Amino acid sequence: MDKQALIIGASGIVGSNLADRLIANGWHVAGLSRGRSAVSPAIESIAADLTSAQSVSEALAGKRFTHVFLTAWSRQATEKENIRVNGAMVRHVLDAVGPTGTLQHAALVTGLKHYLGPFEAYATGAVPITPFREEQGRQPVDNFYYEQEDRLFEAAQRDGFSWSVHRPHTIIGYALGNAMNMGVTLAVYATLCKQTGQPFVFPGSAAQWNSLTDMTDARLLARHLEWAATAENARNEDFNVVNGDVFRWQWLWPLIAGYFGIEAAPFDGTVRPLEGRMQDAGNAWSEIAARFGLKEADIGKLASWWHTDADLGRPMEVLTDMTKSRVAGFLDYQSTPDAFFALFDRLKAERIIPQ
Repeated sequence: MDKQALIIGASGIVGSNLADRLIANGWHVAGLSRGRSAVSPAIESIAADLTSAQSVSEALAGKRFTHVFLTAWSRQATEKENIRVNGAMVRHVLDAVGPTGTLQHAALVTGLKHYLGPFEAYATGAVPITPFREEQGRQPVDNFYYEQEDRLFEAAQRDGFSWSVHRPHTIIGYALGNAMNMGVTLAVYATLCKQTGQPFVFPGSAAQWNSLTDMTDARLLARHLEWAATAENARNEDFNVVNGDVFRWQWLWPLIAGYFGIEAAPFDGTVRPLEGRMQDAGNAWSEIAARFGLKEADIGKLASWWHTDADLGRPMEVLTDMTKSRVAGFLDYQSTPDAFFALFDRLKAERIIPQ
């Protein structure tokens, strides 16, 4: 078979950038989702309820894929529910495609909560020393990432395909309606500050402001996923995935402000979460959208205040080691400021934020 990819979450920040990459390189790409978000017309769209084994099985009946990329998750009220729901989603997909005999590789995208712990116990336990390295293993807490991994390992052993696990840091990339999208969130926040005269205040912790950190461009993650799906050295391995540069927010925050033609407010060490301060931002955004003819007037479909607060509010340094990927042969690099600026340029071109 030619390269036949099934992407779970093809409309998301990871899945959409991965689809663009694979299609450009000659893959046939199908996307499985509930069908509530539009995907590229170049993607074969398959609708199913990922939480239902029957729905997934029926939707995929008779279809054959060489590669599966699991890039979606469903946020639940508790971590125990996250484990139940998100583990089942992985199992339902692999139970449907694994036994076909054509599946060569399945890739799972998780993240640094593998080391930090889940949202409800975020960074409250014994967080490993930075930079995070794959051999540090799992934390002694409930974590739906571990359940997803176990279902992947189980299916791979049963059906004879290889696997890879990818752990990005905060992802920068173009996608709308995504629950974990700092880049678009900060673009919306900066636009609001510029148009309403609010100060561009760093919302996070002193630890994040002062410490070294890194991020992951969705386009680099897409290249990493394709590499691991086809490279012998990447079979049956887990990998951290970051851009390759490091920075401090005290340096990058003024650069982002400068892009939007505003000044960064002085940081006094106080955490000022966006979610609390942006409760009334919806009306202001609707007015900005109308004034500039923007495509999306609903701020809820653009900004994920809670997730940006979680990332920028961490009380410790978060830094990731990429040695394992480098040794295995993945040498790509991406400037983080350039990743932000490329995203902001695209948001302007797509009339998501004003020119």
